[in-house]
Amino acid sequence: MSEATKSGADTVADSMSDGSLRASQRRSDAIEADIPKNPQRYRLLTGDRPTGRLHIGHYFGSIANRVRLQNAGVSAMLVIADYQVIYDRDDVGAIRENVFSGIADYLASGIDPVRTTIFTHSAVPALNQLLLPFLSLVTESELRRNPTVKDEMEHAGGRAMSGLMLTFPVHQAADILFCKANLVPVGKDQLPHIEITRLIARRFDERYGRAAPQSPVFPQADALLSASSAILGLDGGKMSKSRRNTIEIGMSADETAALIKKAKTDSDRRITFDPESRPEVSNLVLLTSLATGQTPQDVAERIGDGGGGGLKRACTEALNDYFAPIRARRAELVADPGYLRDVLHAGNQRANEVAGATLGEVRAAMGMDY
Repeated sequence: MSEATKSGADTVADSMSDGSLRASQRRSDAIEADIPKNPQRYRLLTGDRPTGRLHIGHYFGSIANRVRLQNAGVSAMLVIADYQVIYDRDDVGAIRENVFSGIADYLASGIDPVRTTIFTHSAVPALNQLLLPFLSLVTESELRRNPTVKDEMEHAGGRAMSGLMLTFPVHQAADILFCKANLVPVGKDQLPHIEITRLIARRFDERYGRAAPQSPVFPQADALLSASSAILGLDGGKMSKSRRNTIEIGMSADETAALIKKAKTDSDRRITFDPESRPEVSNLVLLTSLATGQTPQDVAERIGDGGGGGLKRACTEALNDYFAPIRARRAELVADPGYLRDVLHAGNQRANEVAGATLGEVRAAMGMDY
């Protein structure tokens, strides 16, 4: 759902069996088949942490899919998770700049603020208030078993983990449940977050459902598993804002060309798509494929013996052609900051209305609607 989830697919095996993964994939496939016929059945929740500028990994990995689902008729809520910025760091950085830069990226990429509600965590008090009853439904040991929390503990380098980091899985559950989302686009590494969300929803209704026996307060959310291949950074490592190995959506054509020129390849002039043996070369092939619509194998065959130089030229041309209209629209949006603020304020207002209604149901179920 959010870039905040850092654990890799290998950690999922600690929490989920192969059978559970297969069942999740089957359910995701069934939902994908149903969306074109019954988009009104679904409400989607997705989002990002505003820790830096959004890059082409975000675009191909999630934003393009959000646009696809929105255009298919799925109701969508898009959270800019500003409170999650401080779960593993001491300050918020250039958060205002990052929030509005992200909104410009969303809109330029095709997110429609009428059909998709864009909002920030910090502007929706009722969403965050759900943390209190939700925290009473999980144990400390359950939180510590969450892959993201475990990863933070293992890589903290002696730094004490914050209480916010420990409760991060519950905050994500609140993101999903405040708007009664039943669909969350994620990778397999994020399935444990969907499972704890389902657990909280189920336990709430088991504990307080007697106050509202006619129907559950919360739906059981499903994962819509991403089919996209992982995109590496230009240095061959994980694409990450913090590693500075990304191509930002809003970069110019010249900036993009300069970064790709420095990207890692290898000495073999014959270009092939072999992610395991040639990850850096295959990554540039994949980016070219995503931007042109060709298969990676066809891209590699077309470049042939062109070597790293030929591959970089093809990748640069493909990405700049693909993102040219998006960047042009983005420039128009950035030039009108008042419009970006209006989009966010309208989204925050809608999110507050939704959250207020859900919190009212929660309080009634708990007998706290005095």
